[in-house]
Amino acid sequence: MDRRMEAHEIHAVEARLAERFPMLDVAVVEAAVRLAHSELTGGIRTFVPLLVEHNARDRLAAIADHEPTDALEGR
Repeated sequence: MDRRMEAHEIHAVEARLAERFPMLDVAVVEAAVRLAHSELTGGIRTFVPLLVEHNARDRLAAIADHEPTDALEGR
């Protein structure tokens, strides 16, 4: 997978996770995706978007389970 296609897929991951976690601020979702993506530095990139989505989803689920709603929405 080339870098341009990977970037496109990562953007799609952000959109899916923002939809899945509407109670979280979009910036929180984007940060979770960026962090998950930054941790994957290997040369084989085929499954990077899938791995990023799983990692970020797990992080966001943990945040959503432990934070009051007002804090999640940046209020």
